[in-house]
Amino acid sequence: MATMNSDDTKRRKRGRRSPLASVALVLTGLLITGGAYALMTAASPANADVNMASAQSISQGKKLFAANCATCHGLNLAGTSSGPSLIGVGAAAVDFQVGTGRMPLAQDAPQAEVKPPVFDETQTLQMAAYVASISPGPGIPASSNLTLTGDATKGAELFRINCAMCHNVAGAGGALTEGKYAPNLMKTTPAHIYEAMLTGPQNMPVFNDANITPQEKQDIITALKVQNQAAGVGGFDLGSLGPVAEGLFLWIFGLGAIVAFTVWLTAKAN
Repeated sequence: MATMNSDDTKRRKRGRRSPLASVALVLTGLLITGGAYALMTAASPANADVNMASAQSISQGKKLFAANCATCHGLNLAGTSSGPSLIGVGAAAVDFQVGTGRMPLAQDAPQAEVKPPVFDETQTLQMAAYVASISPGPGIPASSNLTLTGDATKGAELFRINCAMCHNVAGAGGALTEGKYAPNLMKTTPAHIYEAMLTGPQNMPVFNDANITPQEKQDIITALKVQNQAAGVGGFDLGSLGPVAEGLFLWIFGLGAIVAFTVWLTAKAN
């Protein structure tokens, strides 16, 4: 009986899993997960512009960046005390900031203002390709996502839910805190609207493809452009700034007209 118990104990000891097995299992899981993530990232559309960019474009972009941007953002894109890091911002952020003239920054201010671009489209794309070649990030949207063929009704609803509190329900912009503001979207191109949603410039939150899908982004852009092209059936829209502008108009011109008429009547009576 004692012999049987001893044999059973030996079998149980031999069948017990080694402590190293748990460590090996965890490491295997991490390697598999990391490998799958790397494959998905490499195949994602965000890096498509890097794969399509030629070595010459990247080289030209590097020269332009070194001459015009490295003073603030650093030669290695890691940032300085004068400018943030650009590692991971992707080509979309560069195309938006440089393409709208916000960068290079004209002067220190609460936020970068829109101005005529310093660089042409080719130079902008070259710098975008260089920045994207250093580290992956959101890519420049495909032209198929920028056509005004989305659902304008759905897009208007999405805009009211996610954007109107800052940009005004008509996309006319609005004031924020500390001298900042949400810009007017009426003349903004579809590409720059899409890139702003992807990258979240300045005070804007990021709306990645998990938050708002590419189709929904296209719906929002369609709604904005359809609204901008629509005729104002209510008369002069005062820049679509809403009741504040309308009230100010009434106070200045309406009340002013009444005062002027009163002065005229008094002068005639005298």
